[in-house]
Amino acid sequence: MDKEELVKRVHRELADSYDEEMELELEDRTVDPVTGEFSSAHGSEEKEYRRLYFRELFRLQGELVKLQDWVVQTGHKVVIVFEGRDAAGKGGVIKRITQRLNPRVARVAALPAPNDRERTQWYFQRYVSHLPAAGEIVLFDRSWYNRAGVERVMGFCTDEQYEEFFRSVPEFERMLTRAGIQVIKYWFSITDEEQHLRFLSRIHDPLKQWKLSPMDLESRRRWEEYTKAKEVMLERTHIPEAPWWIVQAVDKKKARLNCISHLLQQMPYAEVPHPTVLLPERERHEDYERHPVPDSMIVPEIY
Repeated sequence: MDKEELVKRVHRELADSYDEEMELELEDRTVDPVTGEFSSAHGSEEKEYRRLYFRELFRLQGELVKLQDWVVQTGHKVVIVFEGRDAAGKGGVIKRITQRLNPRVARVAALPAPNDRERTQWYFQRYVSHLPAAGEIVLFDRSWYNRAGVERVMGFCTDEQYEEFFRSVPEFERMLTRAGIQVIKYWFSITDEEQHLRFLSRIHDPLKQWKLSPMDLESRRRWEEYTKAKEVMLERTHIPEAPWWIVQAVDKKKARLNCISHLLQQMPYAEVPHPTVLLPERERHEDYERHPVPDSMIVPEIY
């Protein structure tokens, strides 16, 4: 890829990033204003692609709401694990899944690095407290598989701890399934070139530079080591009770739609009937008078 093409790709990636943020703020079902916002930067083919994307995204999010209602009604318990390289798009699909769901039903577990106390615990202990109760969905933005990936590559665990993980994790996940927790595991796959491009876009985007940690930059250098670790992980932890599913994630929009569509197929949900919602009339009392709010408490209206 020559320099001119690389610059164009980075610019397109930046535009797409801001487009995603607008998407997350979109509260109605109208797509044209969003596509029109970038009419000068995108041709008709790209605008049509985005129009189709939004249409499918809204449809799938509607199905996710039905899935949520079914999970609550049946008391189903679901764990969804999202793994992949840095900048593979895990966070993006998690946002789209949870965007229109009740956070009391579908919640995200994104654990920080373990503290000194947690390092002395049973390895899975810090994750157990985040597991779902009946009628809940928990999405792990990275999970116990940190040991098979970053901890292995960066030397944060010993060879003995690494091997013990592979002995334990199949039994741990079988134990979860026996307890009635459905475990769904996704690996987001991107190419070497695509990760390079996404890292460049983050470097040049002041709103996303915080996403680039020293660990992320080091993972870029150790691409091949992470590849080997991923291959071992998939081979040794792909079990019938909790198989791995690979999401091709070079095209972020397609990856989101494909992942959500596949997720919906993993549960036999059905639409739950709801009673008609009637808005009651507000009661009014003659002896009630609303007190004015002091000007000193009002947020200045500068927009």
